[in-house]
Amino acid sequence: MSQKSRLFLFLRVLGLLSLAWLLASCGPAPLAPPEQAGTLVVATRTSPGTYYINPAGAPAGFEYDLVTRFAEENGWKVRFEVVPNLDELFRRVDEGSVHLAAAGLSATQARDLRFALGPAYAEVKEQVICRSGKDAPEKIKDLVGKRIEVVAGSSHIDALWWVKLRHPSLKWSEIETTGEEDLLERVQSGLSDCTVADSTVYSIARHFYPDIEVAMDLGKPRQIVWVMPKQTQQSFMERLDRFFGAAKKSGELKQLQERYFGHIERLAEADVRGVLERRTSLLSKYKRPFYQAEIASGLDWRFLAALAYQESQWNPSATSPTGVRGMMMLTGETADRLGVKNRLDPLESILAGARYVVMLKESLPDRIAEPDRTWLALAAYNIGSAHLEDARRLAQTLGKNPDAWKDVKDILPLLAQPAYQEQLRFGYARGGEARTLVENVRIYYDILVKYEPAYKTRLALN
Repeated sequence: MSQKSRLFLFLRVLGLLSLAWLLASCGPAPLAPPEQAGTLVVATRTSPGTYYINPAGAPAGFEYDLVTRFAEENGWKVRFEVVPNLDELFRRVDEGSVHLAAAGLSATQARDLRFALGPAYAEVKEQVICRSGKDAPEKIKDLVGKRIEVVAGSSHIDALWWVKLRHPSLKWSEIETTGEEDLLERVQSGLSDCTVADSTVYSIARHFYPDIEVAMDLGKPRQIVWVMPKQTQQSFMERLDRFFGAAKKSGELKQLQERYFGHIERLAEADVRGVLERRTSLLSKYKRPFYQAEIASGLDWRFLAALAYQESQWNPSATSPTGVRGMMMLTGETADRLGVKNRLDPLESILAGARYVVMLKESLPDRIAEPDRTWLALAAYNIGSAHLEDARRLAQTLGKNPDAWKDVKDILPLLAQPAYQEQLRFGYARGGEARTLVENVRIYYDILVKYEPAYKTRLALN
């Protein structure tokens, strides 16, 4: 081969290698803006407060609903990409393979430099969560020597570094996981001593893990935002501003927050322990009638079991001083109306209670959507449809939405106040008790959905 040919071959190989290097270094081409593509691509993570599959097998979650509404408002489809950890989520935003990340993400200085941040739509506190007991830390300095685990890539690491400046001996492990829930479970089981979690995440998780508690807050509250690639077009950011501005002004944002977080502060620890303990020792005896009630009514058996626990703690012989009796604590009048012969028979009581909930839901105006329809029906289960209608009328009089549980639940306690009696067609009622029942049932249902499988027809009650 001549010297000229060798030089030509060398230059060709060098050119091919250079081209390969350029292609490899470029990575995937950024997505076309949703205004052009017609589809909004969103990275998220599985969490009770962000995105999950609900008992009906459909996607749900605060972030899911919020993103879906944003996409619908702009006439776009939406595609969610669930990622295994935060590092992967931020990598996809960096490379532009998603339009945004919606996963309960805090706004930090480092993220503001690296990404484009949307408007703040919530606020959380970063909290040190530890196993309760005499060895639980009370001050920051007590964290030194503890087995602390924190989600890799999270804003909690920044907060811990500030603490480490004052306490150089502080150490922690960074764990690759979807979110704080896994680490809270490890604290509950004793595999670690402490973790750091957002206040909303802890408020939900404490209903499943009663042996954990807040040891202290870290720093100031943080704002929650959506995260976009730095090169995101200004027109898209303006759409975000308009969307969140309108959602706050209309009350839609508060309504979504109520749907997913409005009940999480309602329950005492003793009630959590009670349902967790009785779930294994008592509930198994009555699953068969709950399954039958689901077949008959179409209501999730775990929802009915949650209501039964609130009413009687799954005691089929329960009796109150006012004369309500049985697993579902039916009044004599309601039992007669439903054809119940023996209120102390578990199957009769559960079937009747399920039918009664369905009747109450059907009696509400068609315009009331779920889940507000179910929560309002539960309130009527406690105080009756007439008193619920009084509360809804009073809500409207006071400028609130009579079809929204977030508004009606604030009105229910007023049914017992003398100042409002003249405005009530059906008079005094202990509306505060109805509100408590609904909020507790919501939490019991969350607990049972986590630990009890959905009913499967193939089990056939055998």
